[in-house]
Amino acid sequence: MTTKKQSNPFVGVEFTDVTYQDLQDPTLWADLIDSLHAHDVVVVRSIDLTPEQQIELARRLGRPVPFVIGKYRHPEFEEIMISSNEQKDGKPVGVARVGNFWHQDSTFVADPAPFTMLHGVNVPSTSGHTKFASAADVYDRLPEEWKARLADRTGNHTVSKRLRIRPEHVGLSAAEFKAQAEYEHPPVQHPVVTKDERSGRTYVYGSREYMDGVEGFDPNENEAFFALLDGLITDESHVYTHQWTPHDLVIWKTRTTYHIATEVEPGVGRTVHRVSIEAAGSDAKPVEERVQ
Repeated sequence: MTTKKQSNPFVGVEFTDVTYQDLQDPTLWADLIDSLHAHDVVVVRSIDLTPEQQIELARRLGRPVPFVIGKYRHPEFEEIMISSNEQKDGKPVGVARVGNFWHQDSTFVADPAPFTMLHGVNVPSTSGHTKFASAADVYDRLPEEWKARLADRTGNHTVSKRLRIRPEHVGLSAAEFKAQAEYEHPPVQHPVVTKDERSGRTYVYGSREYMDGVEGFDPNENEAFFALLDGLITDESHVYTHQWTPHDLVIWKTRTTYHIATEVEPGVGRTVHRVSIEAAGSDAKPVEERVQ
């Protein structure tokens, strides 16, 4: 029998005893989607899915986007990115280090995909956890002075702090590399404080690793903002730590959810299948953020 509970009072809902066939029930699927919009993250425990089934579920949310780097795509299903520290025939199965810093997905592009979906293929329970925090809960805990200071402010977002160095970058100075990163991924601006259309909740949009700062703030003000934000995001009493069990399915709203992947202990394999889901009808191009 399907059960449902909140992961913690601030972010996340967990469903148990659910199969792929159960999710064909419109009532259960509607409950899952409503829970996602209300609580930012949905976990379906131990649901055994084929890649085709994961993609079909993703299509109900929007348009699955093929990962931009072909060698990290599933060999049969381009919509799936493989995140893995494992090897096969001496070659990496997927990209090993993904999202090991607090962030909201792809804030450095003008129109980020609204959903991310992970399915645990080979996941340890003792490490390699994923932590989540609600950006709306972060806003609620801002001091009133900061809510006033951030109202109507714009954040300058960039991938330059986290872009991976590739062979063609060897020999570039730090300044040249930063300039190349900004050429490949031009900085964009988003409101620092905005409102979720579905839930109506106000949330903070931005993080230290994907922002240069707040427009109009001097360096000291920006550092004060990032220090405050870091403290609120990482407050363990408001964080949901997802300890993976085999075949868990985790879906989150990218704009309203901060998350971080924790380290995997040495000698332990971990593989998850990831799908980035654009809004239906979107013509946005895939981005490289998921390998940062």
